[in-house]
Amino acid sequence: MSSLRGWAKRFFCGILKGENGMRFKRKDILGLQELSAEEIKLILDTAAPMKEILKREIKKLPTLRGRSVVTLFYEPSTRTRNSFELAAKYMGADTVNVTVATSSVQKGENLKDTAKTIQMMGIDVIVIRHSAAGAPHMLARMVEARVINAGDGAHEHPTQALLDMFTIREKKGDFKGLQVAILGDITHSRVARSNIWGLTKMGAEVRVVGPATLMPPYISELGVKVFYRCEEALEGVDVINVLRIQRERQRKGLFPSIREYSRLFGLNEARLRYAKPDVLVLHPGPVNRGVEISPQVQDGPHSAINEQVTNGVAVRMALLYLLLSGGESGEITS
Repeated sequence: MSSLRGWAKRFFCGILKGENGMRFKRKDILGLQELSAEEIKLILDTAAPMKEILKREIKKLPTLRGRSVVTLFYEPSTRTRNSFELAAKYMGADTVNVTVATSSVQKGENLKDTAKTIQMMGIDVIVIRHSAAGAPHMLARMVEARVINAGDGAHEHPTQALLDMFTIREKKGDFKGLQVAILGDITHSRVARSNIWGLTKMGAEVRVVGPATLMPPYISELGVKVFYRCEEALEGVDVINVLRIQRERQRKGLFPSIREYSRLFGLNEARLRYAKPDVLVLHPGPVNRGVEISPQVQDGPHSAINEQVTNGVAVRMALLYLLLSGGESGEITS
């Protein structure tokens, strides 16, 4: 075990430092709005060797041995929760999943009391998903544990955006000058907001396209170009990030029907031809197959949707590593 621990230390030597000796010193990951371009780059750089670990026959490392991670999800999740749990286990940490439906929350316990209870169990990291925007920020002020936002209402989903950006950088090399179209329900999408803040900071040009009823009025203030027709928005783009219809967050009447939405804004092979020949297609999942994206595009050569799942584990491994080992001498810093 000591030799494996020594190998791990050598393997990660230099990861904590950026090009200018930068170290990751944030206590929490709450959103890309507050992260700098340098911090985003450090996270993406750190995720690259993590992905190499996922290709090994034996994926387990002792890097975070003795650390503990709890996933506290007030909303349903498959990809995000499971990838966080796998990421923690691959790094040697212990994991606990708090299922709200069977927890004391159902007896009336509020977020503050739940957080304090978890804190007293000696947890190092709390990964939270909540329907209320700002809930992770409030939690971070309540507890000493590190807090990672796994989605708060329609506000942000930073780890999804980071894995999207990691996938883009793998396929395209750099962000500067890239034309990225975000297609779909912009108003209710926390993925859209996090991607906009992250991509624009890294130098990409972002377009948003969708029905006027699903486009927030302030969106152009975030430095994006707004379109209401797919064909115009997709002209010459390098990347198309297709959003899921947020039926659980939107009120009825924002578009006539699912069939009508798919006809006007679904990404199909005909619309894909407006983009560059090597266009990259992303989707945060779960996919409403045949609604926001056609099966031919979803399963086609331009799609990296399945690879995004793998990249999600790598990015979340990187975040846990940086939060728990990002100090000047490997110690935790606030």
